Amino acid sequence: MTEQLGDEPVVVTRADAVATIWLNRPDKRNAMTYEMWSALADACERLARDRTVRVLVVRGSGGHFCAGADISGFADGMSADYQLRNREAEEALAAFPRPTIAHITGSCVGGGVQIAGACDLRFADTTARFGITPARLGIAYPSFALERAVRLIGPSAAKHLLFSAELIDVDRALRIGLIDEVAEPDAAIERLETFALLLATERSLLSQTIAKEMINEVASSGAVSAATIERWAPVLADNPDMAEGVAAFGERRSPRFVWVPDESS
Repeated sequence: MTEQLGDEPVVVTRADAVATIWLNRPDKRNAMTYEMWSALADACERLARDRTVRVLVVRGSGGHFCAGADISGFADGMSADYQLRNREAEEALAAFPRPTIAHITGSCVGGGVQIAGACDLRFADTTARFGITPARLGIAYPSFALERAVRLIGPSAAKHLLFSAELIDVDRALRIGLIDEVAEPDAAIERLETFALLLATERSLLSQTIAKEMINEVASSGAVSAATIERWAPVLADNPDMAEGVAAFGERRSPRFVWVPDESS
C-alpha cells in the first residue's frame, strides 16, 4: 500500500464505508509536522461530514505508526500556532461521530500516542513500541493530551511513561489499557479489516453512535446527561433498526440495518 500513497504526508483512502487516514512520511517514521497536524484535522472534519463513512481507521505507512512530533521544527520552541493546530487535530479525531480505530505498528511515541489515544480503539501488532517522551527534551506534554492519557490508562501508568520516557512493548501496553488488542503482523491486518467490516456492515450505526456519545460523556463527567437521553429518546422510539435486528435474530441471518444520521445527529 505504501508505494501507492504518493508523496502527500497525510492521505485518505476508502474501501466502501471504511475510510483510512494514512500518516505518510515513512522516511521520518511519520513524525508530525505542523502541516500534517493541519491535514489530519481537515481530513477528520471532512470525513465526519460524509455520512457514507461508517468507520475511520488511522494508520502509518512504512512500518511505523507515528514517532511523534518532528523535533527538528522546534529549534525556536513550540509556537502557539503549532500548539493550537495540534489540539485541533486531536479534538477533530476524538470528536469523529462514528467508530475510530488506530492500527499501530512500530513506533508510537509522543504525538503518536496522542493520535492513537484520540481514537476509540487501538489495535497493535507485535512490532509496536510506545512511549511519551517529553522528559527527554525538557518540555511538557500538552495538557489536553495528558488529560486524555490519564483517562485512558490511569494516573500511575501515565506517570510511569511521562516520568521515565521509556519505551514499552505491546505486552505492557495491553496490560495498562493503552491498547485493546495485539496480534502478529499478518494476523493484525486481517483482524483490523474483518473488525472494521463487521462494524460497517453488520452492526447498527444508531447503536454505535449513541454508545459513543454516552460513553464519552461518562468518561468526561461520570454520567450520561439528561439532555442526551432526552435528545435520543424520540430517535429510538421511531427507528427501523430494532425491528430489523429482532427479525434477523429470529431468522438467523445477518441484519441489514438502515439508520443513518440526519444533519443534527
